[in-house]
Amino acid sequence: MPVDTSPPRDVRSLFPRLEALLPHVQKPIQYVGGELNSTVKDWDATDVRWALMYPDAYEVGVPNQGVMILYEVLNEQPDTLAERTYSVWPDMEALMREHGLPQFTVDAHRPVSAFDVLGLSFATELGYTNMLLALDLAGIPFNSADRTMDHPIVIAGGHSAFNPEPIADFIDCAVLGDGEQAVLEITDVIRAWKAEGRHGGRDELLMRLARTGGVYVPRFYDVDYLPDGRIQRVVPNRPGVPWRVSKHTVMDLDEWPYPKQPLVPLAESVHERMSVEIFRGCTRGCRFCQAGMITRPVRERSITGVGEMVERGLQATGFEEVGLLSLSSADHSEIAPMTKGLADRYEGTQTSLSLPSTRVDAFNIDLANELTRNGRRSGLTFAPEGGSERIRKVINKMVTEDDLIRTVTAAYSAGWRQVKLYFMCGLPTETDEDVLQIAELAKKVITTGREVTGSRDIRCTVSIGGFVPKPHTPFQWVGQLGHEATDARLAKLRDAVRSDRQFAKAIGFRYHDGKPGIVEGLLSRGDRRVGKVIKAVYDAGGRFDGWSEYFSFDRWMTAADQALADEPVDVDWYTTRDRDNNEVLPWDHLDSGLDRDWLWEDWQDALTGTEVDDCRWTPCFDCGVCPQMGTEIQAGPTGATLLPLTVLNSARDRVLSTADAE
Repeated sequence: MPVDTSPPRDVRSLFPRLEALLPHVQKPIQYVGGELNSTVKDWDATDVRWALMYPDAYEVGVPNQGVMILYEVLNEQPDTLAERTYSVWPDMEALMREHGLPQFTVDAHRPVSAFDVLGLSFATELGYTNMLLALDLAGIPFNSADRTMDHPIVIAGGHSAFNPEPIADFIDCAVLGDGEQAVLEITDVIRAWKAEGRHGGRDELLMRLARTGGVYVPRFYDVDYLPDGRIQRVVPNRPGVPWRVSKHTVMDLDEWPYPKQPLVPLAESVHERMSVEIFRGCTRGCRFCQAGMITRPVRERSITGVGEMVERGLQATGFEEVGLLSLSSADHSEIAPMTKGLADRYEGTQTSLSLPSTRVDAFNIDLANELTRNGRRSGLTFAPEGGSERIRKVINKMVTEDDLIRTVTAAYSAGWRQVKLYFMCGLPTETDEDVLQIAELAKKVITTGREVTGSRDIRCTVSIGGFVPKPHTPFQWVGQLGHEATDARLAKLRDAVRSDRQFAKAIGFRYHDGKPGIVEGLLSRGDRRVGKVIKAVYDAGGRFDGWSEYFSFDRWMTAADQALADEPVDVDWYTTRDRDNNEVLPWDHLDSGLDRDWLWEDWQDALTGTEVDDCRWTPCFDCGVCPQMGTEIQAGPTGATLLPLTVLNSARDRVLSTADAE
């Protein structure tokens, strides 16, 4: 078989040059690597090499579950290597430019430009300028059309990859959906291409990836526009390229028990815990939630699979907190025996269990008590999302005011003293009155807590985010609320909370202004023309746009005015404008499995306040995912238990041991 004839690359460690810079930057430890369970493999013993990037700071990126899983999946392959890279802070960027140090990995400190693939995981569109920063520092041309065989293939993944059109010029490929199997398939294609002497060059490799049907290569699609700025059509420009690109779906999570050896950061990170994904997907049908829509169907990890991952992960890391993660963890069909079994096993140890924010209608005191059995009792977090019952019907968040009051009554009665409530502002059809109902709801929560406890030491924190319409949701056609209107509405709510002296000190109020949401909206529903805006923002100094201290709304608006000056579109056209059902959306050729007509019908149901049940427990509503993707809902109960895991150091065992000794 022919061998790869590419010229040798300089893959020597850059650490000797980096080390001299570390005393001059903040948090130098984030650049040194060497974390527990990290992997450094022999470059020459592997034939396909990945640099995996979460385009944010180390402290945000290192605990990211998606990158950690792919890192381990790839490194388990004997002939494949994966290393990690993160965004560098401005102080390090300045020194790297001054000393000619390129973007590097934290594992072996190799130059990112030497790898076969640079894979980026985008949880949010606000990481796009950080991608350009990494390309710039790595010496990789911004535009995919300018790259040669000596440059890595740049692949985007994560939730934002379901509309990669704003970064279409900057990436070579995008992968939709679950990555575990996808990265191995891509690796096989690259390996075969290299073994054939890289026959046909970079273009041939991209064609092979595109023909798999599960890798989107933007350069192989032409976009035509109508005079008014709308898209006329998106069509393949090469034979053999599929008209629609499908998402990847892992159907048996127990076959993919990753991460098996979770990374333990050296520096402080946003999540200091060992996390286990207990199920993937959500069919609650919240109309605003892109994550729930694009990850269908629900696929539960078995109770025994979860128990084994927890046991192995704790042994491998030494963490004292286990996060049971999913989009709605209390909805796992076996959450009660799962949490009881884990609480039994780790009773008397320092190990605690946690869930992300819990649905009001899925919470119960038994579950909460199992999660806090070791004595750690923090605040409870719920997400009603909408302040009024009317708006909750619009978004299909089937939670009533009575549900919330009943739940907080139980919580306060059981000893909790603090509750956090998440809401959104700017939801479709929302009025000022809908938002002001948030204040009334918070006051009722405080009143309830005071009544059932007889104490005034009761707190409720109201946290509010601006609503941003997302692709592949029923709200993808909706005009976004402008930032001025968002800020005005939130100001009224703030005044309503603070003006009532009886409750003002008991209710915390946290919110962000509407400006970052407009930029996120521009990027989430943008098309290829928005790429010019992203590049202009980067050239003007844009970095870390997800961080308030670095974000500049004026910089984005100035860049958009200049970059789109010759186009029949502007920021408002992308954000606050309603679309109709006939408009071609930038992501229509990217298949999330959801039937477009079903999404439109669900949007019409929203306008009438019609609610739709969770299809896990009701007949199918024909969203399209299961038949189109060849998948099915996987939910228990299975009847299995956490045995043969044994209880460690439980209070009961200590009592029995003492009795035996006596």
